[in-house]
Formats: sequence, structure tokens, C-alpha cells
Amino acid sequence: MTVDQDMAFFNTPSGSNTASAICTMWYAVHTRHQHEKLVARALANKGFEVFLPLYSDVRQWRDRTKRVELPLFSCYVFLRGNLDRRLAIVTTPGIHGLVSSAGKLAPIPEAEIQAVHSVIENRIKVEPHPFLKCGDLVRVKSGALRGLEGFLMRKKGQTRLIISVSLLERSVAAEVDASAVERVPSHPKYNAEEFVSAAAGNWSSGETVLVPSHVASPI
Repeated sequence: MTVDQDMAFFNTPSGSNTASAICTMWYAVHTRHQHEKLVARALANKGFEVFLPLYSDVRQWRDRTKRVELPLFSCYVFLRGNLDRRLAIVTTPGIHGLVSSAGKLAPIPEAEIQAVHSVIENRIKVEPHPFLKCGDLVRVKSGALRGLEGFLMRKKGQTRLIISVSLLERSVAAEVDASAVERVPSHPKYNAEEFVSAAAGNWSSGETVLVPSHVASPI
């Protein structure tokens, strides 16, 4: 088991090749508020592969200021392993259940987990971000995040790549160099008139988000 105290909790159990053969899909575990780290460690101790990405934030109290490490996806832990042991998962203290859709467990695309993991692994500055429904628009063409696709946003002169986990309707923003991204070739080339700013009520001051006019606004 490996634990990065700064950026993430990620463990690869012994015999992980066998575990991957049994279940190669990632799933989301819904946890109680502020129980994410306890749940991640408990599931890891039970032999599951667990991923809990964290980000650093500064919290101000009346008498002090402290930097804390918080879950990037509040109330969620990602898990991969033998789901025949589902009872061992749902009986873990602090867990509400596994995320499902239409009564069935809902897997998370490997590419979405890998995108988040790449940002964390390369220690890119990252933070939670309002979910974006639109498709991928740009790809990182150089640097540590080369090959990752996401949505481009500018905030106070800084360029950020928005990476989403669609099932949870959650997104994260990672800082990138504007010169290191390119438009994804499979997407049509939009004219400037086809881009609009996201609704001001959904974004903090200073943010400009390039959104095709036919795409729904962020929620």
C-alpha cells in the first residue's frame, strides 16, 4: 500500500494483476461527509484498490491559518476490486453505498480516472470546479500532462484544464500552460461567434469559460 500524504491516497494491493483480471472497472463509493480518508484506508485494508485524490487548501480560523489536504471529490472514494465482495464494501463504517444508475452499479470510464490520477501524480495545482457537461475540446500536447483531454478555461490570466467525472457530475481544474494545449482534431472548428461565456451566476469573478453556444450551461 502506498499513501501520498500531500496529494492522494492510492494503493495497489499485492496480487493486483489478478484483481484487475476480475474487475478492471472503477466505481464510486458514496461516503459520509469528512469520512473519505477513513473509508479509503478501511477499504485498502480489506484488499481493494482505492483512489482518493486530494488537493491543498488554506483554511482560516479565528486564531490561526492552516493548510489542509481535502478530498478533490467531496463524499466520494474511487474503488476497483472484486465486487463479489460487495458486502465487505457496504458494511464499511462511513459508507452510504456504491453509486448506481437505473438500479445497476455504474462504472466510471478508465480514461476519466487516469486523467485525474495523472494530474495528481504530476503534482499539478488542482482544485474542485463546477461540473461542465460539454465534451472534450482540447488536448495537452506537451509536458507532464501530455495526451490528456479536457475543457479550456481562463481565470485571472491563468489557463486551466477542466477534467470531469461524468457519473458524479463533478469536475476539477488543473493549471496548464496555454501554449501546451491544442484543439482536439475530432471536434469541429468553431467560429469565435459560436463561443459564449458561462452564466455569471455559476462562476466566480474573473473566470472566462469557452463554451460552444449549442452546449448546455454548466450546472
